[in-house]
Amino acid sequence: MPYSKFTLSKAVDDFQLTIVEGDRFFPEVPPVNPSSLLKDTLKETLPWAIAVSTEKARSEGIINPVLLEVKRQLKGQISVFSGEEFNVQPEVDLTGYVDFLISRSPEQLFIKAPTVVLVEAKKEDLKPALGQCLAEMVAAQRFNQQKQQPISTIYGTVTSGTVWRFLKLEGQTVTIDLTDYPLPPVEQILGKLVWIMQNG
Repeated sequence: MPYSKFTLSKAVDDFQLTIVEGDRFFPEVPPVNPSSLLKDTLKETLPWAIAVSTEKARSEGIINPVLLEVKRQLKGQISVFSGEEFNVQPEVDLTGYVDFLISRSPEQLFIKAPTVVLVEAKKEDLKPALGQCLAEMVAAQRFNQQKQQPISTIYGTVTSGTVWRFLKLEGQTVTIDLTDYPLPPVEQILGKLVWIMQNG
């Protein structure tokens, strides 16, 4: 079963998770100034992606440039995957394609542990995507364990490109930050993603 079949309640039930709603789990994260490349890119692609307003346009025009900027800010020491097959445990339906995945490995030819952030792109309503993102986060947690690269926290974000909502998985507890972070400004989203990759 692909990740997209998971609702939030199904993911919680299937993987015996506990949900904590509404807590802001980020510390005071400083904003990160974008490169001139990202500024110029978003100046052109942001209005286009909003006007076209398909999930694909938002992924290509907003989300992917932002994630590649995170890689740029971190001097290429991470990898960003888009539309990659991520089959971890077929016996519990942790299979399918992820919209975006970020790993702490610079290896870009294949997904290498530890995977840290799962990004689920949605056209508008973010709530239905929370279950899908959470299932992908559980898969990342188990993938890291299988590869003997366990890390304490996996992060996820569900985004339309212009609105970002973050999740955090520690052990069996998932915290959903019910704050919707807007883009623009891009600086606070970049700050959060860079902080996750450095400190998460």
